[in-house]
Amino acid sequence: MELPTGWAWARLGDLGVWYGGGTPAKNRPEFWMDGSTPWLSPKDMGPEVISATQNHITEAAVAGSAVRIVPSGSVAIVVRSGILERIIPVSLVPFETTLNQDMKAIRAHEGILPRWIAWSLRAFERQILRDCRKAGTTVASLATDALMDLRVPLAPISEQYRIVDAIEDHLSRLDAATESMAGAKRRIKPFTTSVLDRAALGASLATCSEQDAVDDSQHLLTGLSSKRFDYAALPPLPEGWFWRRSADVCEFISSGSTPKAHLMHPGNGDVPFLKVYNITQDGRVDFTNKPTYIDRDTHENQLKRSRVRPGDVLTNIVGPPLGKTAVVPEDHPEWNINQAIVAFRAGPEVQPEWLALVLRSPFVLSMLQKTAKATAGQFNVALSTCRELPLPVPPMDVQLALVAQSAELLEVSDRFAAQVASVSLRAQNLRRSVLRRAFTGSLVPQDPEDEPASALLDRIRAEREAQGAKPKRAARRPRKRAAPETLPPPSASSTHIPTDAVQQELPL
Repeated sequence: MELPTGWAWARLGDLGVWYGGGTPAKNRPEFWMDGSTPWLSPKDMGPEVISATQNHITEAAVAGSAVRIVPSGSVAIVVRSGILERIIPVSLVPFETTLNQDMKAIRAHEGILPRWIAWSLRAFERQILRDCRKAGTTVASLATDALMDLRVPLAPISEQYRIVDAIEDHLSRLDAATESMAGAKRRIKPFTTSVLDRAALGASLATCSEQDAVDDSQHLLTGLSSKRFDYAALPPLPEGWFWRRSADVCEFISSGSTPKAHLMHPGNGDVPFLKVYNITQDGRVDFTNKPTYIDRDTHENQLKRSRVRPGDVLTNIVGPPLGKTAVVPEDHPEWNINQAIVAFRAGPEVQPEWLALVLRSPFVLSMLQKTAKATAGQFNVALSTCRELPLPVPPMDVQLALVAQSAELLEVSDRFAAQVASVSLRAQNLRRSVLRRAFTGSLVPQDPEDEPASALLDRIRAEREAQGAKPKRAARRPRKRAAPETLPPPSASSTHIPTDAVQQELPL
């Protein structure tokens, strides 16, 4: 791209002195016990400015390992981590520190703002992830040579201050709005939980109050035993409601099965074949997500017992997460399901929609989850457990009323969740727009009186040549550390470099 007048392209490796990291031997307690030297690792990254590290090492570790003291005011970047599949964590470090081997840090040369480097790394994040990734590594990593050779735009020092202040002003307001949306999003799940539980357990104000609950709602389970559920400990339900064993109110309860790979056909076929990812968290079947089909012969023979039809209620018994539940829609006359899904076919005493609502209820779901067996991080619920599961069953008219009432409330919740997602996406786009404008010179006006960035680079180059072409390597020996510095707030830059730039407002 064409740079504004006075700007210049610069190699990232030429903007400062770079530091690598290392991990002192974990089996040397003298390297770790009662250490006071910060040791920065990827788990500390996240904030724009690091306030502290979780781990510290001793001066003996600094002297006897590969770690080096990184000066205060440096910019730290993660260069090896699974998170590099998506983002590059970058943070300013306002105190002396050492680094984990998966980190690098740069101490900016005089005339280059550390914050300029930090925002450059964030602004060119996509390009770095595309062009600087190491090939063939099991854990996502950035190639050091490619990272050092990355060209970034460099503005005159005075304009660096103005741009960084403008970036942080715009993004601080955007971050406040984003945090507000995040708070709203956190409230959606408790609301949904309350709606489902209050409906499933008869606590809705439209049907009864707690005083109406009666103690004989378990009497239809008398004489029935279960190794997985304590029927006698179930909470009381409103008058006319009863706890029933699922096998007693369903025509059948059956799990699915999976045929050999060559019998499954992506995209087209005779009978739709549902997998867990086709059931959404908000209670729908989404067959647009990687649709798979089987042929009619497989459906009617090999997978005969896992056939389902519209109105059947599906829930997954393999997770995490458990509890994805939906009613089979009428898009096709017959469907089939894989072995991670159980189908409940409602009998005459329950509506399919009520059955689905109850199975989504956190109270009922928690009873299932407590019986799940964990294997290699996967949770599995037995089919026999699903048949013994106790379900609250109110009169049919109450079921219909509560299903309708809950649907209205959950629709409000779903609409709100969609709005939050839309605003969050817009905030991400605005953030990229701010950074794009900043590093193309259109966020604040240029000042023709500013010293060109090329003069700054020439000065840095001359200083390096005077020192022998390569920057002096920082010593590993421990030294007396200065008291931790506090980075100046964004507005403090104006006390060093005068500015009269007018910042444009970017609407949220």
